[in-house]
Amino acid sequence: MKKRFISKRKKSRKFKFKFLLFLFLFIFTIYTTFRYLLKSNIKIDNKEFVKLLLSNNNDKNKLVNFIGSINSKYKPVNLLSTNYYDLVDKKKKKVSNSSTNTKEILPLIYIYNSHQLEEYSSSNFIESEVKPTVMMADYIMEDIFNKNNFKTLVEERSIKQKLNENNWKYYKSYAASRIYLDDTKNNNPSIKYFIDVHRDSLKRDKTTVEINGKSYAKIIFLIGLENSKYQENLEFTTKINDKLNEKYPNLSKGIYKKGGEGVNGIYNQDNSKYTILIEIGGPENNTTEVLNSTLAFCDVFMEVISTNEG
Repeated sequence: MKKRFISKRKKSRKFKFKFLLFLFLFIFTIYTTFRYLLKSNIKIDNKEFVKLLLSNNNDKNKLVNFIGSINSKYKPVNLLSTNYYDLVDKKKKKVSNSSTNTKEILPLIYIYNSHQLEEYSSSNFIESEVKPTVMMADYIMEDIFNKNNFKTLVEERSIKQKLNENNWKYYKSYAASRIYLDDTKNNNPSIKYFIDVHRDSLKRDKTTVEINGKSYAKIIFLIGLENSKYQENLEFTTKINDKLNEKYPNLSKGIYKKGGEGVNGIYNQDNSKYTILIEIGGPENNTTEVLNSTLAFCDVFMEVISTNEG
């Protein structure tokens, strides 16, 4: 009787062990498969991610991100129900003009990144596969500006490739971006405003601020002391900085003037009196905070250039 009881207990333990092992393997398989699908089959980029960001303005805390597409052997899937709009297909995109549909709107704004690979924090599992960079802010600006009839071009050519072509080190990134800048300017003489978007390198407590219950990535502007259009750029940037802190208190950390031995000192700002170098947030800021700050910047920037343009 005793032996039979011990035998039953052993069988019960074996069953529990097998069940737990099966459960672990099952969960591990699902997790591994999901990771594989994200890495191997789903194509995501900053442009597509911006679609989702801008389609969820009313509920940014629920951003879990965008799944773009899967290889043909899998059926298309959506992890979330998202009604995003066609934001970034340049072949299809048209900028409407309220006064006429026949007159072409010429480019007015050029957005680029001398440091294209600066990344932001991943705030959830799927977002970790997107690896949002400073270029995300470019596409947000592009969409907002275009929708308000300020035609905008975003630089998509690779800075890293240009550095490699010239056998340049990373510190020559401004020289690389200048090649693209000059090329764009020569081909689009109507462009008047130039925005170089960066990310700061400080810790989260130095790059984050709460305004009216919403978290923002702090903004700072940089001006090179050795650029020939220093005074004009300072005046233009000051207007934006002052207006930004008027409408969004403490969002901007101000204007950092940089020059002297061992630094660039120009930052391509000799290119135009309306050239801005803006740093939005830091490596620990998430996409929602960057979105909030970018929208705030767009609001103020359009107000300032609207005055400029009469």
